[in-house]
Order: sequence, then structure tokens, then C-alpha cells
Amino acid sequence: MTDPVPTTCMRCAVGCGLRQRPADQEDGLEAVRGDPTHPVSQGLACRRGIGETADPDGKRLTHPLVREDGDLVATTWERALERAADGLGTALEGGSDSVAVLGSGQQTTEAAYALGKLARGGVGTRYYDANTTLCMASAVTAYYDAFGSDAPPPTYDDIPEADTHLVWGANPAVAHPVLFRWIRQSAAEDGSRLIVVDPVRSETAVTADHHVPLEFGGDLALARAVLARVLETDRVDEAFVAAATTGFETLRADLPDAADAAERAGVSMADVERLADALAGSTLLYWGMGINQSVNGTAAAGALIDLCLATGNLRPGSGPFSLTGQANSMGTRVCSAKGTWPGHRPFDDPDHRRAVAEAWDVPVSRLPDEPGPGPVGLVDAIGDEIDAVYAVATNPVAGMPDATHVREQLADAFLVVQDAFRSETVEHADVVLPAATWGESEGTTISMDRTVSRVRAATEPPAAARTDLEIVGLLADRLVPDLFDGALEPAAIFDEFAALTAGTPADCSGISYERLEADRAVRWPAPNADGSAGYRYYGGADDADADGSWAFPTQSGRARFSSGEPRPLPDPTDESYPLTLTTARRPDAYNTGVRTGTDDLPTARLSPATAAAFAGELERPTDGNASDGGRLARLVSRRAAVTVRVESDAAIPDGVVWLPIHQPSVNALTTAAVDLRSKEPNLKQCAVRLEQPREPDGGLLPDDP
Repeated sequence: MTDPVPTTCMRCAVGCGLRQRPADQEDGLEAVRGDPTHPVSQGLACRRGIGETADPDGKRLTHPLVREDGDLVATTWERALERAADGLGTALEGGSDSVAVLGSGQQTTEAAYALGKLARGGVGTRYYDANTTLCMASAVTAYYDAFGSDAPPPTYDDIPEADTHLVWGANPAVAHPVLFRWIRQSAAEDGSRLIVVDPVRSETAVTADHHVPLEFGGDLALARAVLARVLETDRVDEAFVAAATTGFETLRADLPDAADAAERAGVSMADVERLADALAGSTLLYWGMGINQSVNGTAAAGALIDLCLATGNLRPGSGPFSLTGQANSMGTRVCSAKGTWPGHRPFDDPDHRRAVAEAWDVPVSRLPDEPGPGPVGLVDAIGDEIDAVYAVATNPVAGMPDATHVREQLADAFLVVQDAFRSETVEHADVVLPAATWGESEGTTISMDRTVSRVRAATEPPAAARTDLEIVGLLADRLVPDLFDGALEPAAIFDEFAALTAGTPADCSGISYERLEADRAVRWPAPNADGSAGYRYYGGADDADADGSWAFPTQSGRARFSSGEPRPLPDPTDESYPLTLTTARRPDAYNTGVRTGTDDLPTARLSPATAAAFAGELERPTDGNASDGGRLARLVSRRAAVTVRVESDAAIPDGVVWLPIHQPSVNALTTAAVDLRSKEPNLKQCAVRLEQPREPDGGLLPDDP
């Protein structure tokens, strides 16, 4: 029997260690288990991560495809690469910004770095981004605003030390099961507790000591109400604020009345007091997509950080902890030149631009001078500036808001898609490059608490599929010869990336494959070969004050309070669209469904009262009997309509429709409005109505509203 191969799970950003056993007689994995020797998870693993690694659903891409006479047909690698290079090269004749590149938090760090180098240093386009902007950009922007640097201050080591676990706009019971197990274990200790703030009584909220339901879009108002209550009751950590922060007096002067803000958020003052009291001790404040995916995402995330700063919750066992969704979202941000140069080098700093150009041996003039408009702006520019798109390990036709518009825009571009599975985006491609997936690639990934660990191959990719890193190199050789020195090897690319981060806030220069072989996992910043960082920005005793124990990479050296102002929700309800649609994860599904398959119809969850109020719209008009045994309806937004199966669920607030993000038609309904600072879309809220269903359409393709 073949020995198991250790790796890191690529399902979510917890970074659990796995052992994968290859099949003896053929390609593929025979079994996957948690790895008890991995220092992060110590044998823990969730069922979904194991199942999606060992035996993913979805149709694998095994051979290159090109479009001929309207159809995708199998071809050779040489012909596919030639067609891709010709199409992208022709577009480049119109200038660097004529080609757009979309990456992913599902790539290894090495593949993401190589893709970013090709996009920024080879092509020179400002239209380069990744699907990580769709979920993490607001948190990233808020961290930069507060601390001058990306990524959370706390680590997993702080979870057992916290007195209170405050989960706000996140559902880790579903999205991060192993992390949630650590949270529950800590919250079960004497004197500890779990509080959840969420409009929906989620799987996490059900287990909490207290659930605070608020109105959709009320997060910023509630956070300001809590801060105002903290001030009213003299619970500000004045010593910490004076020693380590700036901007508090300005924020204090602008705070609303606590009761007024609580009313706007739809929350009682008793709950405001409960939250203010929770922050009086050591509190880890976690948040997720419920905060980030909003036109107020940066402001709301900043307000949560403000709560931690005002109460001194910026020491081990406490602090603002954004929960990352995709496995290597952190790695993509650190390495890929997406929003900053590798190592979080500022994009607009000429010295950093020169350093990157010298390291890549390209003219500094080739590097774009601004990071671009984000994925939504990128799609909008197709047909204007953009003539060709290269999409890697991402599915924008299903994953981006107002997806019908995305599909129509991509139809006007020369589209190269590189993926392991036959996604909705693949169906619109001119060239398809089949990629390896988990268990078939070598590299590294970086967890949400900044821990770097190895990803290892236990089996070969099926048929003619190749790794993302190899494909990027092959395409770069045809588009920009000499950008890379020969074939791309994961260890050499990691060393190049790590060297480029030396001396930066995200210093990985002390990490190597050899070190990861010995230590299994290393947390950055790691500027030398024997160190691994813990809590960020803090270096002193518990009574840290002006003695230099606090160090923030801001101009003043202090953490900064925020001043974000709320924007109105972009797609409000009215008489024609009286219900609010929100989207979230199912426990058993993967992102846009490419690895787990999807139901024929998305399932819409409504409260019993809402279901009763719209009972007349929940019957099939022909025979009143849905083929799957449930009631059907037509869910209509201002952009599209989708047939859904309807379930009554008391966890959903009245007036709300809940849909899973994993069904390809869902984002045809959502609005493409974005946070003006982070460029992250407002995916968590839009207005809809229910109608009686028309003839069955399978729910897979939306129709006109």
C-alpha cells in the first residue's frame, strides 16, 4: 500500500493538515484523513474538506478545448496555447489594459505569484484582480485604515485565551467547522461565552449563549451604538487609547446617540448593553461576509475594529479577527501583486515599484501605477478598454453579482479559461486550459491567521491536465518570453516570492520549503529562519503603554480610529419588490458548486409568516405539485428572475428570502453596487418579489424580471 502524503486542505482558510492516500492502481485518491502531526489542526478536519478533496463532484476538464463553429472541441496543448497566445497577443496590440486577468484564492501561493507577475510585469495591465476581492476586500481596507497593514492581529493561539467570542455577520459553524470547534470549546469554559450578531438565526447563532438579531444593513449603526454605550458607561481603555491610537476624539464627537443608533439597527438597548459589557473583558471579535459584502463593508469593518481599539482589545486573547473564506485568499493578497506588490508593498510608492521591476527584470514603466477598479469594474470595462480576459480557477459567470450582465460582457471578449472543472464560465470560453486540482499540485497556502504550510501532490492530474503553475509558465513563454527563467518549479518560485517580501510588513523571507519540511507550518512575518510571528503589533506586557510596546506601520506609529459614513442600501424594497434577498453558504456545498454539484433548483428559505403571506405565489399553476415534492415560486429582482424551491424555516427573519451562493443562477438576482473604497460588491442584500412559477426552466438560467 502506498504511503499517505501530507498536505494542507484547500477547502477553506483554516489550513487543516490532511493525509491523502493515492489509489494503488490508477490516478486519484483512495482516502483522505486529518493529519495528527500537523501543528495547526492536530488531526482535526471537517467532513466537507475531506470529501471535496477525496472525491469531488463536478465534471473534470481533462483535455484542452478550443471553440470551433460555436462549439468547444478537444485539441492539443500546442494548439490551445497557440490560440490563447494569439488571442491575448492580438488584444495587447491595443495596449496593456486591453487584456484583463482574473485570479483566485484557490490557487497555490506559487501559482498566484506567477499569475500576478505575468499580469503586472509581463502584460502590464491594471485590469488584474481575483475573486478574493468579492469576499475580503472590505476587511483588508479596514485593516489598512486602522493598522497600516493587512491581515488580522490575532492568531488561532488566541482563541482559548478569550473570555468572549463575539461572532458578527459570520457563520463559522458552516464556513469554518474546525475553527468553530475551537471557538465552542473556549466558549464552554467557565466565565466564557459566545455571542452572535446576525439577522438570521444561523447554525452558529443556534449554539450561542446569546443571539442579537439586527436589521439587514444595520451593522454600522449597531457598532456605533455599542461604542456610544461604551463611552456612556466609562468602559473605554483610556490608557491604551492615549498611548497607542489616534483619531479617537474626532470619532467621539461624531458618535450618534446610542438609543437612536440602536433603533436604526433594529436592536434593543438591552442587547447594546450586552455587547458593550462583552467588550469589557478579553474579546475576540470575528466577522465575515455579512459585514464585508456591503456598500458599507469598509465602514462597518472599521467600526468593529474601533470597538476593539476603544476597549483595549488588542492584546493576546482578544482583537479583530476577520474570517477568510477561500483557502489561499491570504496568500493571494500577500504574493500576487493584486492590490499591493508582493509583501504588501504599497502600489503607489515609486521606490517599491522600482524594487519590484528590478526583481522581475522588467521596465518600471511597464508596471501599472494603480491597482485597478476591482472585478466589477473590470467586467464593466469589457468592450471599452478590455478586449480579452484570462480567467484562472474562478467562475465569474456564477460568482459575480448581476451575473447576466457578466455573461453578456464576457461574450464580447476573447476569453481564456483555466480551470479543473467545467464551470459556467468555461461554457463561454474561446480556449479552455485544463488544470490540476487538490491532491495533484505542489506548492504552499497561507491560512487566515497568516500560517504558511505545504500543499503536496499525491497523484497525477487526469489525462492531459496540468498544474496552474505550469500552465501560467507555458502561456507566459508565448506572450512574454524571458519573463521567467525556464520551466516554473514550485520551490524556486516560492523562493523568488519570499525574497521579494524581505523587509516588508508581510516578510516571508525566512521561510523555505526546507523549513516547511521540518516545521510543517510557519506564520509570517518570518524575517529569519528560526522565527514565526504571533500576535501582530504587540510586543510588551499586559500593561503596555507609551513604552514602545505597541508598533503599527502607520505614519504616526499609532492605530487609527475610523470615520466611515453609512451609505443607503443600493437596492431597497418597495411595493413592487417587498422582500429582501440575502445569500449565504450551505454546509454541504462548495463556492459556485463546481466541486459539489448543484440541485436543479436553488432552495429559498422563508420564515413561516412570510411563506404564509405569499402562499398564493408558492404553488405551481398547472397542477400545484412540484416535481421534487416542494413548493415552487418565481423569485424576481430588478435584474432577473429565477425559479426556486421554497422551504419554510423559522431561522429566517420575516420579509427575508435566503438563497445559497452555490447554485449558478442565484447571482443573476444580486446587485453589482460596490463599496466605494474596497470595490467589494453588495452581495448580501437586494430587493425581490415572489410570483407564481411559469413553465419549469430548471432554475439554471435566469430570465427577464
